[in-house]
Amino acid sequence: MSLGAPPLSLYLHFPWCVRKCPYCDFNSYTLTGQLPETAYLEALTRDLREQARAPQLAGRRLTTIFMGGGTPSLFSPAAIGRILTEARTLLGFEPDIEITLEANPGTIERGRFAEYAAVGVNRVSLGAQSFGARQLAVLGRIHGAADTVRAADELHAAGLSNFNLDLMYGLPEQDVAGARADMRQALGLGPGHLSHYHLTMEPGTVFGAQPPPLPSEDSVEAMLEACAEELGDAGFGHYEVSAYARAGRQCRHNLNYWTFGDYLGVGAGAHGKLTDAAAGTIARTTQTREPRRYQAGTPLTTRTVAPGELPFEFMMNALRLTGGFDAALFESRTGLRFEVVAPTLVTQQARGLLQVVDGRWRPSPRGLRFLNDLLLEFLPDSAGVADPALSRA
Repeated sequence: MSLGAPPLSLYLHFPWCVRKCPYCDFNSYTLTGQLPETAYLEALTRDLREQARAPQLAGRRLTTIFMGGGTPSLFSPAAIGRILTEARTLLGFEPDIEITLEANPGTIERGRFAEYAAVGVNRVSLGAQSFGARQLAVLGRIHGAADTVRAADELHAAGLSNFNLDLMYGLPEQDVAGARADMRQALGLGPGHLSHYHLTMEPGTVFGAQPPPLPSEDSVEAMLEACAEELGDAGFGHYEVSAYARAGRQCRHNLNYWTFGDYLGVGAGAHGKLTDAAAGTIARTTQTREPRRYQAGTPLTTRTVAPGELPFEFMMNALRLTGGFDAALFESRTGLRFEVVAPTLVTQQARGLLQVVDGRWRPSPRGLRFLNDLLLEFLPDSAGVADPALSRA
């Protein structure tokens, strides 16, 4: 079984925030002093140029770009435009490329979205999180509900109607009515996409060390159901564990992750994945996390994924999709025969965690709820997974 060359994306990481949120475990840092825009842009450019030399990229153009953080909207439209121009020159863009910029409602100056659109951004992901003043304060956010409303209005005015809103539930002092009110306010702003995340206490964060009082599990479950109902009534389809979209507004960049596509990871702490179809291998790349070391030019770390790890790596992404995957996708993206994972899939179907619809394997509602438990079954030492090395053609 041969590996195909999947779609290629680019992730650009911008590591600074005005303030580090207590729940955040991303590679982000509170900005102290002046933003080192010029120095960091030079480092991004150097990193991109070095990675673009990979022979596996010959003839492949970018289908999506995602600028995440941190807070990319701290960087000027001119700086964003320069790195996008560099990416176009080095790799080329597909005609319908999706280019997303993450933005904090509290860092957007009036009129800036039109400037970002002018340099090539055609999609924005706006970190609303909540519309409740108390919840935003507890979450450490620097914006208020009015900032989110203004930012959404400016997105529409700039022609960037294809935008996402990040919204959280299960927040301190939140009840079902509050979560539903948040959802209704978010939908009232006219987004094309909504990411609905449960607040979790991640290790290494302030909340991980000192968790605030949280709603009960039953209350959180009721919040999720109430918000899903609001989303469905508004015409949003549930296509990934935490993602909902209007028709045609799914995040193509994230879909490339979830279908085990390729992506370059450029920036401090960025991760990438690259398929070498000729050699029949898949590599993972990692950049150094600390911004000053990254700017100094530390080398990229590259690791070839062992064949025995590929089933878990694939499922960790594909089983997040409510529509699941078929055998052809598994084989073309991993280079393994479907028979490698078929016994485990059948076993998990019998447990009620998976179902088959029109030839596609996908999580059942119960499987989505217990997704982590389901994924563990595909680890190399799990009983249901055969040795992939014996099945590679």
